[in-house]
Amino acid sequence: MTRHYPSALVWLRRDLRLEDQAALARALSEAGQVTPVFLFDAAILAPLPRADRRVEFIWETVAGLKRELNGRGCDLLVRHGHAETEIPRLAEALGVQAVYCSRDYEPAAIARDAAVERELAARSVPLLDVKDQVVFERDEITTAAGGAYHVFTPYKAAWLKALTPDHVAPQPVGARAAGFALREPEPMVPLEALGFERTDLPALGIRPGPTGAQALFEDFQGRIDAYGQTRDYPGVKGSSYLSVHLRFGTISIRRLVRFALERGGEGAFAWLGELIWREFYQQLLWRRPDTVEHAFQHVFDRLDYPDDEALFSAWRGARTGYPLVDAAMRQLVETGWMHNRLRMVTASFLTKDLLVDWRWGERWFAERLIDYDMASNLGGWQWSASVGCDAQPWFRIFNPVTQSERFDAEGRFIRRYVPELAGLTGRALHAPWRASPAELEAAGVVLGQTYPAPIVDHAAQRPKALALFERAKQSS
Repeated sequence: MTRHYPSALVWLRRDLRLEDQAALARALSEAGQVTPVFLFDAAILAPLPRADRRVEFIWETVAGLKRELNGRGCDLLVRHGHAETEIPRLAEALGVQAVYCSRDYEPAAIARDAAVERELAARSVPLLDVKDQVVFERDEITTAAGGAYHVFTPYKAAWLKALTPDHVAPQPVGARAAGFALREPEPMVPLEALGFERTDLPALGIRPGPTGAQALFEDFQGRIDAYGQTRDYPGVKGSSYLSVHLRFGTISIRRLVRFALERGGEGAFAWLGELIWREFYQQLLWRRPDTVEHAFQHVFDRLDYPDDEALFSAWRGARTGYPLVDAAMRQLVETGWMHNRLRMVTASFLTKDLLVDWRWGERWFAERLIDYDMASNLGGWQWSASVGCDAQPWFRIFNPVTQSERFDAEGRFIRRYVPELAGLTGRALHAPWRASPAELEAAGVVLGQTYPAPIVDHAAQRPKALALFERAKQSS
């Protein structure tokens, strides 16, 4: 039986849009008057740098949604503080009978929501959460024995088998928009009042909000058929670039899956596979919150990484002497994004060439990625470091030169981000230390001065990495 509340609050989080939005759709169907709110959570904001692209992206998105609602005579309330205080306080002030939100699967978010739920319950107000950011959540996809899938390929097969049109049906909001509470608009809290500064987001061409997501999606629709052939090449425009929009919910995952299924073909199916990877990591984090700090394979918590601070600093600063690795790290710092192939290459290089703990790199990415998603970042790092749930053996180690020659053969990506090597050609561009003195001189490259010499020898580091794993296995 459908419940009915005279009024309700909808707490927006990772679902920053007004269409195909599950929490809004449910609230508008069950409550007479609905007021949306966005909270700039003090607990999340406190440790962030004052110039953080993610915060500006969110602020611009929220401001845009607020303007859209103001145009309808409604408002998006914006608050700043701790969730367990501000959400119950606002619910009480508005006199609502229910609070709706979309579910989150990160450990800290689950704990936060439990605290908010307790405070609301003390006021006899339920917190009603719904699924929105994934198609399948938590334990909806299980093995025949009812357990979790730990390997992606069978998970993907089960995901596809379980999928029905109902799972990706739109969650309509527009038809019920009259249910938004009419109110005079409040001023938008300035970004500076939150303690943050403007960044280079406009210069990077990143358009926040649903309009930015729509522009990228339309562009990708013209390229998706070639996605399977282009996605691994960082010098080619092959990605969808929608990851930040998926992260903050400025576009619906249901809409993207519907499109991939309707489009069909190799490219669309390859892209759908990437969307399923995202859900694989989400359910894994929900089931195994210990993986925030520990390896999925507990035996590899015993890896005795040397953790050389100088090598880690060189990796962060794009001074490894390996052009593809350095180009990728510069892309991360300059744009807040890194190509997916290069996320694997740089992670493998840090953990298996430099022998630095995967957690150091995961945290560095967490600070820098505008599309940072805890589940995907943890899953990707543990996969690359061979400590996660992975069907591949732990002795898989990417050769950074081979990866460079294969996936940036013409050096377009390297030349863009490491222009000091632009004069080199062929193998010399991918491994400058192997170039002849004449080649280096002609290109104006002086190893150790204009560009670093390699900080490690990949061939010498590989057996060291293997030995680390052998010792960890033997000690279990």
